[in-house]
Amino acid sequence: MKFKIFSKIDYLLLLCIVFLTSIGIAFIYSSGFNSDGINVSREYIKQIIWLSLGLVVMLVVSMFDYRRLNKYSQHFFVGMIVLLIYTRLFGRLVNGARSWIGIGDFGIQPSELTKIAFILFLAKYLERSQKEDPSKRFLKCLGILFVPMGIILLQPDLGTASVFLPVFLFMCFMANVPVRYLLIVFFTGMITITLTVLPVWESEILHKSIPVMHILTNFKLKMLVFVAMLGIAIIGLIGLVLFHKKYYYWITYFAGILSTSILGSVAAGKVLKPYQIARLIVFIDPYSDPKGSGWNIIQSQTAIGAGGLLGRGFLQGSQSHRRFLPQQSTDFIFSIFSEEMGFVGGIVMYAAFLCILLRILYIIKQTTNNYSCYIASGILGMFFYHFIVNVGMVMGIMPITGIPLPFMSYGGSALLTNMIAIGLIMSINSRRLDFSSAI
Repeated sequence: MKFKIFSKIDYLLLLCIVFLTSIGIAFIYSSGFNSDGINVSREYIKQIIWLSLGLVVMLVVSMFDYRRLNKYSQHFFVGMIVLLIYTRLFGRLVNGARSWIGIGDFGIQPSELTKIAFILFLAKYLERSQKEDPSKRFLKCLGILFVPMGIILLQPDLGTASVFLPVFLFMCFMANVPVRYLLIVFFTGMITITLTVLPVWESEILHKSIPVMHILTNFKLKMLVFVAMLGIAIIGLIGLVLFHKKYYYWITYFAGILSTSILGSVAAGKVLKPYQIARLIVFIDPYSDPKGSGWNIIQSQTAIGAGGLLGRGFLQGSQSHRRFLPQQSTDFIFSIFSEEMGFVGGIVMYAAFLCILLRILYIIKQTTNNYSCYIASGILGMFFYHFIVNVGMVMGIMPITGIPLPFMSYGGSALLTNMIAIGLIMSINSRRLDFSSAI
């Protein structure tokens, strides 16, 4: 029995996780020192406690047959939606978002755990809907996506909400949802973000108004365009039903994307705070607001550049100890790591993350069960997006969205979510050749 338990553990994944969480705790500890050499934070102790809990949960999940979760995934998903609504109404306000619940110093972020519930429930639906009409299947998948994503956006927490999109796209792609449908989600998201930030871009970066773009920055003109695009989409849909011509389909397709994007940008402008919108574009020119929205990027780039090839050494980082980096133990933990460990340290860290991603990809290719394939694909999308966006963000080549670095950033909810995800991957890997269906 003892050896059977040990056989469920993927030791390569475990090695990478232990390595990343260990250096994460070390640099959370480093981030707590001030310029006088005094440790003013006990975050590293909390992280050690969360890691201990996370490792236990990961091992328990890895022993559990993931297929049994199929039966309860809908209940788990509905429960997390109810918890998200409760959090939005009565949760604790932290950094402008009402996304935490808890007692005293202890708190959890339900939106993090909702990622797991979303992956499990979407995987269940994708497995059981393989013979459904593709368009109906896609629309139902969108419904599953928009419910948690919409509630999280209302908190408002743009970073966490955005994670659901790559998870959705990875899983639906593996489930053979037509690519043209997935491109609707991708292009609608990109155009919505573009239309949302255009007014801020003109005022904060360009510092002048472009007459041609006025139609997209003025609310009344934007709504006129929305009505026109919606009318074209409806006409195209009617033409498609009556005449069955392919060009009517594409008219509806593109007009629908544009009208939805315009409406989405209006909604985003109402929900998101001005500083959140500014963060989406200030990476283009952080010196346009060097003491405001651009401060984080400038200080992060300074820290990374100061590290050089080999770094300044552990506990020797000046940017963090002088408190120049806001959220330095969470969103900008990589900046501290790079300053103290340098380029070589960064490469080693990249290798550990790459190993995790490639290992998950290998397990996806080896599994013979569709349900497990979809779960693993969602987890792959989640880790990939977190890593790419966080590292790009601290380097100043991607917008600041408040997304933590997996296993390294301070935060119990995120760490616990990631440990559950790894436990699921281990459970899938140990049963990858089992052809039996979910119980």
